[in-house]
Amino acid sequence: MRWKRTIQLLDVHCEGEIGKVAIGGVPKIPGETVAEQLHWLNTDPKGSELRRFLCLEPRGAPIGSVNLLLPAKHPDADAAFVILQPDQAHASSGSNSICVTTALLESGIVDMKEPETVVTLETAAGLVRAVATCHDGRCEKVRLTMVPAFVHQLDVEIQTPHWGKVKADICYGGIFYALIDVRQINLTIEKTNAAGLVQAGMILKEIINREISVIHPEIPAIWGVAYVMFRDIEADGAVRTCTTMWPGRVDRSPCGTGSSANLTALHARGKAKVGDIFRSRSIIGSEFEVGLQAVTEVAGRPAIIPTITGRGFTFGLSQVALDPFDPHPHGFALTDVWGPQAGEI
Repeated sequence: MRWKRTIQLLDVHCEGEIGKVAIGGVPKIPGETVAEQLHWLNTDPKGSELRRFLCLEPRGAPIGSVNLLLPAKHPDADAAFVILQPDQAHASSGSNSICVTTALLESGIVDMKEPETVVTLETAAGLVRAVATCHDGRCEKVRLTMVPAFVHQLDVEIQTPHWGKVKADICYGGIFYALIDVRQINLTIEKTNAAGLVQAGMILKEIINREISVIHPEIPAIWGVAYVMFRDIEADGAVRTCTTMWPGRVDRSPCGTGSSANLTALHARGKAKVGDIFRSRSIIGSEFEVGLQAVTEVAGRPAIIPTITGRGFTFGLSQVALDPFDPHPHGFALTDVWGPQAGEI
C-alpha cells in the first residue's frame, strides 16, 4: 500500500463521549504557542484539510473528537493538544483532557506511577493539571484542575422566532458557552429528545453569535460562543446537562468546559463557594464531579478555578490513511447522518 498520509489513533471515550487521540503521524503544526497553532488550524487551508481528513467521512464520523497530540511549548507541560471537530479546532475540553490523559498513561507515552500520576496538559486556553488515579496499569479516574472560568454576561435576553424571549448566561470555561435552562424551549434532557435539543441548540447558537460578540480578554484566538449547553436540576440536586454540537449532535458526557462555565454562573449568583462539589449528569446518565477549588481573576474580572473528575476508557487502536487516488481526500458530510447543518460544511 502506498498511502500518502497515515495517522495513528488511540480510541478513547470519557463517560461515553469519544475523544480519539492522534498519537503518531501528526504533521508539524505551525505556531510558537498552542493558541497560535489553534489559530493556524482554523484559518489556514492546510489546517482545514487536516481537520476534514480526520473528522469527516469516509474516515471520520459525526460522533466524537480527534485530539492532535503535540509537543509541549510550556516548560511545565508533559504534552500539548488541540481538539478537532467537524466545525473547527477547539481550545479546551474536559472530556478530551481526560481522554488524552488516559491515552498518555495507558500507552506509555507518559510513565504511569501508582497510586497517582500527575500529568500537565497544555491547551490553547492554558495549562490543565490532571491527577490520575492508577492501579494495575489502568487509569481509573482523572481529576482535572481546569483553566480559570468567568462570566461574560448573565441573563442575556434573546428574541427567538420559536420560543419568544430566551434567557442565557454567556460564560467561559475554556471556551465560551451559552447556558440555557432547558424548560425555556419546552423540552427535557432525555435521550428521546436529543434530536430536538440539537435542532434548538443550532438555532440559538446562530442567533447568539449574530447578536453577541465575545472574545477572551487575554487569548484572542478564543472567540465566539462555541456551544449552547442546556441545563436542568434533577430531583437529587445534580445538574443535568446537554451540550449541543455542530453540525447536529449532543455531547454524550456531562461536558467539562460546559460544567466549568455553569459553575462560574452559580458562583456569580452566590449559589457556589470554594470547597463545594456538585454532580453534573449527562443526557445518557454518566457523571462528573465538579468542584470549586479557588477564586481568581482574569483581566481584572472575577473568575474561579474549577475541577472536573471523570473516567476515560480505551477501546481500540486504529490507523487512518489516505490513498493518493482517493477521490474524497477532503472528506464530506451528508444531511442524512450529520443533520441539516451538514449542508454548510
